[in-house]
Amino acid sequence: MSVVTGLEALRARGFDALEGRRIGLLTNPSAVTRELASAYDVLRRAPQIDLRALFSPEHGFAAAARDGAHVASSIDPRTGVPIHSLYGATMRPKHDMLAGLDAVVCDIQDIGVRYYTYAWTISYLLQAAGEAGVEVVLLDRPNPLGAAVDGAPVQPDYLSIVGGAPIPVQHGLTLGELMRLYNARWNPTPAALLVIECEGYPRGMTWEETGLPFVPPSPAMPHLSTARHYPGACLVEGANVSEGRGTALPFEICGAPYIDGDALAERLNALALPGVRYRPHVFTPTASKYAGEVCAGVQAHITDASYRPLLAWVAVIREVRRLYPADFAWLPPYAGSQHPPFDLLAGGATLREQIEAGVPLADIAAEWDAAAQEWRRTREEGVLYA
Repeated sequence: MSVVTGLEALRARGFDALEGRRIGLLTNPSAVTRELASAYDVLRRAPQIDLRALFSPEHGFAAAARDGAHVASSIDPRTGVPIHSLYGATMRPKHDMLAGLDAVVCDIQDIGVRYYTYAWTISYLLQAAGEAGVEVVLLDRPNPLGAAVDGAPVQPDYLSIVGGAPIPVQHGLTLGELMRLYNARWNPTPAALLVIECEGYPRGMTWEETGLPFVPPSPAMPHLSTARHYPGACLVEGANVSEGRGTALPFEICGAPYIDGDALAERLNALALPGVRYRPHVFTPTASKYAGEVCAGVQAHITDASYRPLLAWVAVIREVRRLYPADFAWLPPYAGSQHPPFDLLAGGATLREQIEAGVPLADIAAEWDAAAQEWRRTREEGVLYA
């Protein structure tokens, strides 16, 4: 049996939760029905819905802007309603953006990784909606990474748009579940939140088993395989190593002009990490780090379900640093931040310090395992699916 998304469940009920109300919609092209109709088209064409405003997260309403690029607010040419950018002049909805709305609908494909900004944009919306007395209706979707939990939680001083609450790197929740938990536990002014659940979705189901199409939720997330590497490969962003942006394989390859891909692959394969083999790879990025320069490195290939992306890519960073101590460097803090990007992604300085100190990978993984047990208890407050 195929999974029914929150959008499809709401449509089957005749949009009963929205009828007669003034509605805002936060979405992008990743939110589709099984027939590939977008949430935007489904809702704007429903006669029961009075669509008054649109909201866009990072990458914009069309999910076309590059990572980190600020996007201006605009007017939607099809409906004439405003598109309020929540990744531009502000990342938190202003009072006038919510004025005149009864509810804001959120439908977007999350990928189940803490660094991905969409969840935190919705968390800011929940804060503002709670203050304004506006309901948030979240149309839930499966987590492409299933129920796997991995990584350490964010430390209090490291909360940001890439980690807005003390959760692990892989949290194993759907977006609806995570936002239920956020709203109840960490939102200073909880909003009225209604999650329209998926139907026929047991926890742990693989994406292929859902029968749903995968539409790229952002420019550098083109494939399902990209999402499966992302929990670990995103950490490469914090070093002077290309994570593959500007190529057809972002977050599946990495490299730099100073790396010997054969040597790196040999070192990594000798570790015999579960579910992964590394192949030497040469590429020339067209954008981002080392644009226009020939880079050598590796491509990580998933060999079976035992793959642990966080461990696999921390190993990559560790071995690059060991092989090229005079060339490897952590990136410095961005303007306006006191923490290096790697530490913001990792949720603290601990992982970087462990890599620098040569702490065995098994010891690092054991700490993540202990944190995962604690997280599984914490997250029960938000769980919707058995």
